[in-house]
Amino acid sequence: MCCDLKRRFLLLYATQKGQAKAIAEEIWQQAGAHGLEADMHCMSEMDKYDLETEKAPVVIVISTTGTGDPPDTARKFVKKIQDRTLPPDHFAHLQYGLLGLGDSEYTFFCNGGKTVDRRLQELGAQHFYNTGLADDCVGLELVVDPWIDGLWLALKEAFLLQKEKEGMSSVVNAVSSSHSVAPPIVHEPNLSSQVENLKIEDEGVRSSDVLSQKLDDICLAASTIDTEPSLVHSVPPVSQSALNVPALPPEYIEVQFQDTHGENPHPSSLISEGSTFEVPVTKAVQLTREDAIKTALLLELDIADTIFDYQPGDAFCVMCPNSANEVEELLHVLGLSEKGEYFVSVKVKQGTKKKGATHPQHIPERSTLKFILTWCLEIRAVPKKAFLRALVECTRDAGEKRRLQELCSRQGAADYTRFIRDSNVCLLDLLRAFPSCKPSLNLLIEHLPKLQARSYSVSSSNLYRPGKLSFVFNIVEFPVCPSRRVSRKGVCTGWLAELVAPLVHPTENTVDTKGGSFSTEKV
Repeated sequence: MCCDLKRRFLLLYATQKGQAKAIAEEIWQQAGAHGLEADMHCMSEMDKYDLETEKAPVVIVISTTGTGDPPDTARKFVKKIQDRTLPPDHFAHLQYGLLGLGDSEYTFFCNGGKTVDRRLQELGAQHFYNTGLADDCVGLELVVDPWIDGLWLALKEAFLLQKEKEGMSSVVNAVSSSHSVAPPIVHEPNLSSQVENLKIEDEGVRSSDVLSQKLDDICLAASTIDTEPSLVHSVPPVSQSALNVPALPPEYIEVQFQDTHGENPHPSSLISEGSTFEVPVTKAVQLTREDAIKTALLLELDIADTIFDYQPGDAFCVMCPNSANEVEELLHVLGLSEKGEYFVSVKVKQGTKKKGATHPQHIPERSTLKFILTWCLEIRAVPKKAFLRALVECTRDAGEKRRLQELCSRQGAADYTRFIRDSNVCLLDLLRAFPSCKPSLNLLIEHLPKLQARSYSVSSSNLYRPGKLSFVFNIVEFPVCPSRRVSRKGVCTGWLAELVAPLVHPTENTVDTKGGSFSTEKV
């Protein structure tokens, strides 16, 4: 399919929230610089690839969702390969490398990737590159970056081995095949989700981190402030290093402002799967004392008029909006305060270089800018390095531009983890810290993920309280830190707490004639 100058490999991804897709796109972008061509497809697009006849190496990037399940986009694929009638040599011709994404805070870490990896092995497929398991709990990039770095040599060796096989006689070819069962050890990085097992290339960065920690521990005086790194300030060796930054992601979204006439879609229309109900809150109780470290609330919902059936412990999802104050502030920082109520049209940019660019499914064809920022985009998401790279191009100040380059570079990996990831920094925090950065609206739509509904466990029984559903949660708190100037509450728990505040702390206006509290709020 491709000439020798552009050797082709198949690149498959299966994503739930967009991380696996973003990593696959990074691999796709880097492939050209290594003289390779990545034939990239979502795993769900089974009509566009065929592993049963695939001769080229296969690279798979797959996330995990729920309680260890493969993402929705991998369900058909997994069901197909789980067919127990398939012979043990069904994929004996296949060479692959797999990168799994997961979170070690959950019991079944990276189980989506492990499930696919294990089944491909059972069906005779061989690794040309060792499996990588990246942990979102400590930072995906700690495994993802070195895994991608080592991928190119492993791919080229796989192509060389394939070429040698093609040139040999059938006898020699059979012998070669028997030897190729064992993957080439020299190109298998010893990757682990555990940070202590990772080899950090830049020992200077490691030394800087250790020094920084010691300085923090002994609380040096203000005279040492300039020697301490921060979100906006770097120190040697990072500040003096030549930087390896990611490729600039191609823009693919075009936004046009229209008029202010019309109605926004109902938020429930943003849910493509499952049933959605809007139900009233009938009860809210604070379970902890006012001086408790965490505030726990119990909410009761009236589901009598729905067909919502549950067992104790079942999970359900609550659709929540972003904070209205944060949306207003974001509009102000972007210089779009007067455009909030304008309807916008979002289209794929003509001539974009982004492979497979499509209209984001979570963005309505027509809605106001404020609706998109409130109900569609996760404005609290920790910015990925690709987003930081794009923000560099929107920053005027040379010092701020350099620092953003450092934070998305390989040399600044430790700073990214410390000052962005571990500090739960969001877009607003970055725009406050780097005031000359003025991203366009299309950039936000391209890089901010979908605002996800939040999952909670039922803490009631339909037998004891028919037509009622209760759940308990702690109000998540994000205190002020050096990278974040303001404290925040969790997106959903903060919204729910504000919503039911009249029930938790009733006033004369929220007490009915019988002395009980009433609420007209719905979720």
